[in-house]
Amino acid sequence: MNSNLARVLWLAAERDGDRPAIVERERTVDYAGLRQRAAAIAAALRAAGVAPDDRVGILLERGPDAAAACFGVLAAGAIAVPVNEALRRRQIEYILQHSGARYLVAASELFVFTPGRLTSDLQVLNVGGIAAPGKTGREPAARTGGDVALIVYTSGSTGLPKGVMLTHANLWAGMEAVVGYLGLTREDRIASLLPFSFVYGLSQLLCAAGTGAALVVERSPLPEEIVATLRSQQVSVLAAVPPLWLRLLRVASFRDAPLAALRRMTNAGGHLPREAVRALRRAQPRAQLYLMYGLTEALRSTYLPPDEVDRRPDSIGRAIPGAQISVVREDGTPAAAGEIGELVHRGPTVALGYWNDPELTAQVFRCDPLGPPGTPDSERVVFSGDLVRRDAAGFFYFVSRKDRILKTLGYRVGPDGIASVLYASGEVVEAVVAGEADEECGERIVAYVVLSEGGSLARLKVYCGRELPRYMQPARIDVRDRLPKLPSGKHDLAAVRAGDS
Repeated sequence: MNSNLARVLWLAAERDGDRPAIVERERTVDYAGLRQRAAAIAAALRAAGVAPDDRVGILLERGPDAAAACFGVLAAGAIAVPVNEALRRRQIEYILQHSGARYLVAASELFVFTPGRLTSDLQVLNVGGIAAPGKTGREPAARTGGDVALIVYTSGSTGLPKGVMLTHANLWAGMEAVVGYLGLTREDRIASLLPFSFVYGLSQLLCAAGTGAALVVERSPLPEEIVATLRSQQVSVLAAVPPLWLRLLRVASFRDAPLAALRRMTNAGGHLPREAVRALRRAQPRAQLYLMYGLTEALRSTYLPPDEVDRRPDSIGRAIPGAQISVVREDGTPAAAGEIGELVHRGPTVALGYWNDPELTAQVFRCDPLGPPGTPDSERVVFSGDLVRRDAAGFFYFVSRKDRILKTLGYRVGPDGIASVLYASGEVVEAVVAGEADEECGERIVAYVVLSEGGSLARLKVYCGRELPRYMQPARIDVRDRLPKLPSGKHDLAAVRAGDS
């Protein structure tokens, strides 16, 4: 059986050819048209000499051409390397060179630098010059589930980005799990606000194609325009990361006027503060809110059913269908309920590893430490690098990144726990907590915040003094007009620390 992920689009076109696939402002492309465009890109790549497993970069604005290019590269039998169009030249150069991409599907208005400056043998295919093939074009090239489909580069908030190798089987399994637990149907209209180069953003594209739903693309960074599109396009499924949710909650037309068609909201890409969870529930009472957790190396790991959100607003839920989630101590033994340990994910969405980095792959992707006693378990798991705890009922709670734990005054402190208290004060709309080296206490806690309208730094300090133990109180609170974001929408910790705006 051909396991090529591009078959998701080919099947959607057969089943729902005349239904809208991509909606962008006044432009709509149906599934038959999207498949035809993907087939044209695949044909152009084959004509250019693309062979199976060649890496092909995709540098396009999120929209119909970018969607068609993702499926077209896979249909040609190649490995897609999606590049966020918001990245700068240095970052684009690194991704293309590190992945070994010899081909790039791009638009002339985006690709403004000389190809030779990126790599000596890079061949650029201008998507605007690719002619349409016959009615449907060739069927996707035969691929096995274990073949690499995408190399997705992490956001790289610290150090150089890593290329995660995701297989066709990984992506099929992730799509089917998300479609299943969200209950998505062909009648849905799914908002696309996040980059396709971010696995959370790619998930909206795959879930739309997997069900025959419409993907509503909005590229404006202005929350007022986003809300206007959500309303006018009758969006029923809305996915966002915490900084974007916080911006939407500042818009009266979202906060005070429920969207009539909205039935699902999902959060991933970071912890959503308890007060923001409650605010979203008040703002959009007709929509069910799913709090989720995932990592690029395993796509999606957990979700909290909406009927548990009010009881457990801080939880990331339980394992997605088909996955097994464990909490392990540093020695690899299982952590007890309530004990903090590293989240380990086992299941069909676990990636192959990191491109061209066998050493790091061996550190992160290992045999299951909780496999049958006395016999090494051959199935690989991914050690997430995230510290979590599990309660007696089996629900998981995010604590912190393992490498972001602050050591201050002899205590180990999770910065996200402090940020949650800052949000709960009602004085801030955005907050990031980090550490600074300090000879006396090990690390000094620093909070970077954007005050809410009418928010007070003085009141915030009083609140922290009352709600946080001394060792968790920020030594300094740095007020900013805005906190910079990564292309994925998450806060850019390095830029925040550097004072960039």
